[in-house]
Amino acid sequence: MRRLVRDISSVLIVSGLLLMLDAGVTLVWQEPVTAAIGLIKRGEIDKRFLGYQEVPLTQLDRHALANLHALSRRIAFLARREQRMLVAGDAIGRIEFPKLGQGFDVVQGTDGSSLEKGPGHYPATALPGLGQTVAIAGHRTTYLAPFRRIDELRRGEEIIVSMPYARFTYVVQKTEVVLPTALWVTRNVGYERLVLSACHPLYSASHRIIVFARLLEVAPVGAARASA
Repeated sequence: MRRLVRDISSVLIVSGLLLMLDAGVTLVWQEPVTAAIGLIKRGEIDKRFLGYQEVPLTQLDRHALANLHALSRRIAFLARREQRMLVAGDAIGRIEFPKLGQGFDVVQGTDGSSLEKGPGHYPATALPGLGQTVAIAGHRTTYLAPFRRIDELRRGEEIIVSMPYARFTYVVQKTEVVLPTALWVTRNVGYERLVLSACHPLYSASHRIIVFARLLEVAPVGAARASA
């Protein structure tokens, strides 16, 4: 009986230490269990939409592009084409934060399964290049916490979103903390705007931290540039 009590006590002590370690790692970095799951999920991302080599343009697409001489119209054509084809969980592009030294693949969708893979694009908002609001959500403490540090972004700093058809540079306008019901943040405002959304404060879902950024410049790539 004494040995049984001793063994149970040892198990409880080890379990307590593991829980404390988990809590400490979560506070300093991110939740380690979901981080491991996130690494696995990222390996499952379907990246076929990240290049037109895997999803080639049709002859009709190429003909349409040849008749669009303005760069903005070619990019908008390719963005609309992309948006029609995307499925939840597919990679659509990549977001980079030069100031933070970070970059992540962006997937289509903000459902739980999609956000386990990385930042997710709100399907109800536009893709970059359509002159409207582009909204992306991400976790701050779980699943590799891609948006953990977005509160460090300051006015004037750049955010880069790379799509198969162009590279978009946005400049931070402001950061706001709002309620989860503040759906106005994704509305169109008459110009192209990037909106980043994440839970706030850390370890809580009571509010959302929103980063607003305005489009600064566009660099065409791939099919958009080739048709120039």
